[in-house]
Amino acid sequence: MDFLPLFHKLQDRLVLVVGGGEVALRKARLLADAGATLRVVAPEVRGDLRELAGQGANQLLLRGYQAGDMEGVALIIAATDDEPLNARISEQAQALGIPVNVVDAPKLCSVIFPAIVDRSPLIVAVSSGGDAPVLARLIRAKIETWIPATYGQLAGLAKHFRAQVKGLLPDVQQRRVFWEDVFQGQIAESVFAGKLHEAERLLTQKVAGAIPQALGEVYLVGAGPGDPDLLTFRALRLMQQADVVLYDRLVAPAIIELCRRDAERIYVGKQRSAHSVPQDQINQRLVTLAKEGKRVLRLKGGDPFIFGRGGEEIEELAAQGIPFQVVPGITAASGCAAYAGIPLTHRDYAQSVRFVTGHLKDGSCDLPWAEFTASSQTLVFYMGLVGLPVICQQLIAHGRAASTPAALIQQGTTSNQRVFTGTLANLPELVAQHNVHAPTLVIVGEVVQLREKLAWFEGAQAEV
Repeated sequence: MDFLPLFHKLQDRLVLVVGGGEVALRKARLLADAGATLRVVAPEVRGDLRELAGQGANQLLLRGYQAGDMEGVALIIAATDDEPLNARISEQAQALGIPVNVVDAPKLCSVIFPAIVDRSPLIVAVSSGGDAPVLARLIRAKIETWIPATYGQLAGLAKHFRAQVKGLLPDVQQRRVFWEDVFQGQIAESVFAGKLHEAERLLTQKVAGAIPQALGEVYLVGAGPGDPDLLTFRALRLMQQADVVLYDRLVAPAIIELCRRDAERIYVGKQRSAHSVPQDQINQRLVTLAKEGKRVLRLKGGDPFIFGRGGEEIEELAAQGIPFQVVPGITAASGCAAYAGIPLTHRDYAQSVRFVTGHLKDGSCDLPWAEFTASSQTLVFYMGLVGLPVICQQLIAHGRAASTPAALIQQGTTSNQRVFTGTLANLPELVAQHNVHAPTLVIVGEVVQLREKLAWFEGAQAEV
């Protein structure tokens, strides 16, 4: 280990920054965020750094560096383009026992700046010892996806109760078990869901030994249209902590594999007129599992509130007093259209967009066709493969031009994506000539013609 990671307390301590450019500004801002008092020394200083150095007790010295500038400082940053000067500053600082960082010169440093994930008071620092700073930043970016911003609030809540818990539980092992339960249970989830007062109430009860038997919780999570990279950070976190997963047919296998390995997985998928588990049974199963104290993930393709029956499910949860969270997902219209290179709105072609289900609750395709005739409106039909001929016929019959561009997208956003483009007049025949399977999405409107210019993602399948 070339460097021992330590966290330096700099509140109200003087830090010398030699240099007046962009790099010096970045370091100065970070130091100011840590509460340091700055002494900036440089013959020329850029405006925003000059402004920062002029605030509060900070000092700005518009001249060259002098050895006396090190007097009384706790840390020194050399951020100039003058390599001999940087080397001299490093030598003098180390002779005085003052920590020094020379930007982009690890051999001259006694301390280095890590890549930082700031969830104050929780701080995560990543370093490559100065050998590969870009790699350190990439690792930091990965950690950013694992640690929600609300972890800082969770740490702050723990800080508030820390002394009280230490007084009640003098044994270190007891405290460790106590806090592990807090950070992985209902209290933490309340914080992550933005329910800070509820989290504080539960922790107060837990400290008092009066917390009730934990009731489970349901996570209603949108899995997006298929590409795992389109999951939200929050969705991934809940997927990896749920005890039970109930998933639909439209959830891609690659996404299901991201769930916690030891979680129970229950398939409750539906196809047109072939429901493996009726909706009312799914609703009841969510309630039953949650009352058993389990964390239940209800994983749905796309967004759970757009033709996903998510509203029906949480209605039952609310009626039964079951805690739940809803995590939006990228709906198929947005995801598939974007991957197909078809903007749903465009100033020159479409000023509105309408999402329509391809079949209704009773299996029919009886839609308000007269409302779909405006040429400046993009129509997106979910689950429209079987009803495609009727959809096109009815749109033409009610006044939409037969030459209106139309597209059908199969398995959008995945490597198996296929896009078929044509018009209302010929799209059904074109699709019938190919072996097309759900899930599919149908887009109708002038924006479809932009695909020829804007297509950027190509799946493994040929397109027509």
